[in-house]
Amino acid sequence: MEWKNIIFAMGLTLFAGLSTGIGSLMALFAKKTNTRFLSVALGFSAGVMIYISMIDIFFKAQTTLVEALGNRNGQWLTVGAFFAGMIVIALIDKLIPSGDNPHEVKKVEDLKCEKTLPDTSKLLKTGVFTALAIAIHNFPEGIATFTAAVRDPMMGVAIAIAIAIHNIPEGIAVSIPVYYATGDRKKAFRLSFLSGLSEPIGALFGFLILMPVMDSIVFGVLFASVAGIMVFISVDELLPSAREYGEAHLSIYGLMAGMMVMAVSLLLFS
Repeated sequence: MEWKNIIFAMGLTLFAGLSTGIGSLMALFAKKTNTRFLSVALGFSAGVMIYISMIDIFFKAQTTLVEALGNRNGQWLTVGAFFAGMIVIALIDKLIPSGDNPHEVKKVEDLKCEKTLPDTSKLLKTGVFTALAIAIHNFPEGIATFTAAVRDPMMGVAIAIAIAIHNIPEGIAVSIPVYYATGDRKKAFRLSFLSGLSEPIGALFGFLILMPVMDSIVFGVLFASVAGIMVFISVDELLPSAREYGEAHLSIYGLMAGMMVMAVSLLLFS
């Protein structure tokens, strides 16, 4: 494994994770949420992640495991790892209290509503727990981005951009309550920004723990799990959020555009 690929993968994961800061800046300085843009962008992100997972990542994992274990065992293990990835991310979501779930849609306009709430300690607690929830949730995403980028840098770029878009609403969800609990824009931005650090920490875990034991079977299982994680994120988080932010058709247009861009990219650069 080349060091330049590892460093590049780490950089992509850092970029994806810290994009929560973009959402924070939107919440703190924009007067109104551009819901149409977010709806299309989140749909686009879902399209990229679903297409690359089902068309590319899953089959690369399957090919690797079939070569290592034979046709029947390789296919069964691929499918098992794919759904195991879904189950892991679903359990993480289940463990996060619904009130603190970072995927509850927030808008900049909510600042005005939350400003009138007298219980600032409750607001601050909400912001802190949302940041913690994001950190827990983004950890496996960091492993997924890093693994994909090490294997295929162009694939890693696509996944990192998709996850970066998906992290923008999470930054909004942290900043809104923290700012109106403390009145401190810097603190709200800092907490939102830092909550994304779990993504590169996940990448570091992947490098330190998984890379030393990486062989064809470990890679195939991990890659299939990555596909499952990304499909679950797309269906459970990105598309519902996209529909809540804007008109229903906008998210679907974004989804189609994401799939088409990803399809053309795979044809041009594979």
